[in-house]
Amino acid sequence: MTLPKAVSKFVEAWYALGHIRDDSIIAISGFNMPLTPEYLVQGLYQLYRTTGHPKNLFIISDTFPGTPGRGLDWVAERLYKEEGESQEFIRGMLVAYYGWSKWLQLMAEKNLFEAYTWPICVLASWFRDVASGKPGTISRVGLGTFLDPRYDGGALNDLAKEKRTAKTEVVVVDDNEFLMYKAPLPNVAIIRGSRADEQGNISLDEEGIIGPILQIAQSAKAKGRRGLVIAQILYPVRSGTIDPKKVVVPGPLVDYIVRAPQDKHWQSATIQYDPRISGQVSVPVEYLDVKPEPLNTRKVIARRVLLEMLRIVEERGSYIVVNLGVGIPSLVSTIAAEEGISDLVISTVESGPWGGIPLHGPDFGVAISPRAIIPLSEQFVFYEGGIIDAASLGFLQVDSKGNVNASILPGRLTGPGGFPCISMGAPRIYFAGHFTAGKQDIRVSEKGIQIVRDGNIKKFVENVYKILYCPCNAIEEEREHLYITERAVFKLTSQGLELVEVAPGVDIEKDILDKMEFKPIIRGEVREMDRIIFSTGRMGIGRELREKLRR
Repeated sequence: MTLPKAVSKFVEAWYALGHIRDDSIIAISGFNMPLTPEYLVQGLYQLYRTTGHPKNLFIISDTFPGTPGRGLDWVAERLYKEEGESQEFIRGMLVAYYGWSKWLQLMAEKNLFEAYTWPICVLASWFRDVASGKPGTISRVGLGTFLDPRYDGGALNDLAKEKRTAKTEVVVVDDNEFLMYKAPLPNVAIIRGSRADEQGNISLDEEGIIGPILQIAQSAKAKGRRGLVIAQILYPVRSGTIDPKKVVVPGPLVDYIVRAPQDKHWQSATIQYDPRISGQVSVPVEYLDVKPEPLNTRKVIARRVLLEMLRIVEERGSYIVVNLGVGIPSLVSTIAAEEGISDLVISTVESGPWGGIPLHGPDFGVAISPRAIIPLSEQFVFYEGGIIDAASLGFLQVDSKGNVNASILPGRLTGPGGFPCISMGAPRIYFAGHFTAGKQDIRVSEKGIQIVRDGNIKKFVENVYKILYCPCNAIEEEREHLYITERAVFKLTSQGLELVEVAPGVDIEKDILDKMEFKPIIRGEVREMDRIIFSTGRMGIGRELREKLRR
């Protein structure tokens, strides 16, 4: 492909990245590995190591561009080991989730850069809002939590609390409180797509999600500043060969396009390319090779969540739409597939996929054979607006008032991800996790639970370390809350947490009350958890439920 230099946007990475100046505010796309411009992220650091520039960068991302050993974590490991406390590459960072990078967490704890975190929904909206000339994003998300300026304001370390480069403010509209999220406007955007033509038009044909790459590019061009936009792609194509309706970022917004090698452009952490992830091939769930999950405590918890969701299906007489978070909740969709009822519980992932089989762990964010993939920013409208039927999310700590800490502990500065957005809006929320933490040996059989060795860390505490979810108005809004573990189920009441179920084989006094820092409400005899969730084979609930729905 030979074009006059005056019109060609296809360049080598070093040339494009060489236009980034010291002290830049750089917006980078990426939801774990999906839409992470890994080749450019690594190239930026390699340029710094070679020339000493650009340095003193402030990085903003809609989620987090990387996973362990990839993307920003790859950079952070080298910064920590090679530069140490003298690193000058990163001045500050604002991302939704640091959990995939232990190196960035170590650096943040040592105040080697300003560390801020906002929820995914806020960041996705913020790019669009500042691009349209607004001072920031106004949202109810975060009120009463560590994101509230009356607590930490989203700052994860002392340096961030001192500098306040990114901050939140309380604003009042019609006597109702909201948070205003404010941060510096990007002057550089580094984004990723699948194909780009000679004019710079970008599509996402082979990507597993539709992230806010357009809004990120717009934010760098806002207010006549004509910031720099660099795009990583796999396939350069001729002008006019991309369907206009598939162009996600129009060419005039893009300054340079860099073709990446395939080993730096994966759909997810462990999958380079699978047409079922991008929707180019769609296989019915019943034909997917879904391996049954082994019977253990994780499966017991996920099954109990699924039973709660099926109760809603039965009440409604039709399918429901739910969100499933990372960790144990993400297993619910797999178990629904095992039971042949994926069509009754439609799972969604905050990155945009609907249906199919959402992937777990570092691959979280994409799904095998989803039925729809909508833009990430639009997906969160379903969550914040309570348009879905229910959600299941993980937890680290729960207190007597029902406050939840999902991810932050001393030495564990992970950030909120999409948790505050989903938990605030879902009409029914089922927090799911193990009752205790630490090394444990808990055996599951058809007889129930046998606790050989319990974890030594209490998760039901008097006060959570950081509040990521506050059920402040939950009772007035009549929103349903359950806290589901392998041995007990609690529900939120106006008086606090009530113990409503206990697993067979578990002693309430010894295995539950003695392992909590507060005493839950107990009204009479506590019912036993449904023994069907301890079945060694399938629960076999699909046929009976479908018969009820036909009546």
